Amino acid sequence: MNIETISHYIDLYGYIIIFIFLFCGIVGIPAPEESLLFLMGMLIWHNQLTFGMTLIASISGAFIGMITAYVCGKFLANSLIKNYGKYIGITSERLGKVKDKYSGNVHKTIILGFFMPGIRQLSPYVAGITNVPFLTFTIFSLIGTLLWTIPFIMGGYYLGKKFNIDPKYVPYLGIALLVVFLIVATFKSIRKKRKKH
Repeated sequence: MNIETISHYIDLYGYIIIFIFLFCGIVGIPAPEESLLFLMGMLIWHNQLTFGMTLIASISGAFIGMITAYVCGKFLANSLIKNYGKYIGITSERLGKVKDKYSGNVHKTIILGFFMPGIRQLSPYVAGITNVPFLTFTIFSLIGTLLWTIPFIMGGYYLGKKFNIDPKYVPYLGIALLVVFLIVATFKSIRKKRKKH
């Protein structure tokens, strides 16, 4: 989905489309989350959106998406895994390992997971499956949501103000972030392998 399409939807539906895009991106339906947040900042600078309403729509979309995915993980995924997990290689032993690993880093995984495409979508489901306490999940999801949405929006605002970036180039930000993530993940994997040897 290109920037023109996103801008068109915003013109038609206003702030509700920001909520929907971020909600969908969190629950796993493909949506350009980082690019969208960056674009929102630029549109605020160009007076096409207001800062307050953009923040409310963005934060609530991402946060409610996290809660929804957690609830689905807790009440739907567990029964699906019990009944059908063996057909796709998810055994109780493997699930136990995932639970142990996730439980040991739950706070870090929830917050830092926002900045990692893929982990951001999986994290709330895994939290639900592994029975992370709802209050704990809610608090750290809210912290992660704030730390993720606000900097991207502010980045779009200030970079748009300083460099007059054409909004059509905003999707490349998402690609750049994915490349950075893959480089960092590869580097960490290599370091772990070297330590083992």
